[in-house]
Amino acid sequence: MTPIIDIHTHHLDADGALISVAPQDFNPQPGKWYSVGFHPWHAIEKLNDEDFELLERCARHRQVLAIGETGMDRTRGAELDIQAAVFVRHLQLAHDLGKPVVTHCVRAAQDILAARSRAHLDDVPLIIHGMRSNAHVARTLLDGGCYLSFGSRFNPEAVNATPPDRLFIETDEAPVTILEVASLVAQASHLTTDQVISQASANACRILGIGPVNV
Repeated sequence: MTPIIDIHTHHLDADGALISVAPQDFNPQPGKWYSVGFHPWHAIEKLNDEDFELLERCARHRQVLAIGETGMDRTRGAELDIQAAVFVRHLQLAHDLGKPVVTHCVRAAQDILAARSRAHLDDVPLIIHGMRSNAHVARTLLDGGCYLSFGSRFNPEAVNATPPDRLFIETDEAPVTILEVASLVAQASHLTTDQVISQASANACRILGIGPVNV
């Protein structure tokens, strides 16, 4: 089994990756790992109990290692209170299943942390995907116990503010390889490309609770 290096991608054929899909699109393939959730951009104000029941059924599948992508976005999507309520539903499910949450966070770091705290779900690990904010925001999220995932575009100071054991890398939807992302992150950090890859993989194994197993 290829170890997970890419913590977040929408490329369905990706290897060594956590593939993010909506519950209605979940169609697990042999040798693949998944995260499943409702993206805050996608008509979440229309979600009902049946939708969340589907999410839970998918989330319990043995190839689903995380919940998400879900989260909050102040620039796009439903009203913020709706986003917060849907986000908390994902957190509650993640708490029940003992899985981390791949989190979409755009200009909403304080909102994300506050929603989790109000719901008394601070023990749920959050992987902030596509981290592009500055070092101040990075430190706010890190102080909140979050992990930070960097893609092909990021603020170098935020990378430097991130301890190696809290760092992930991802391709998301970008037309790049995870090795190219690792090289970019290495250039912005005190690590080599090989060290970035090794650290990201070790972090993934730890937070996702996986070892050398087959699916």
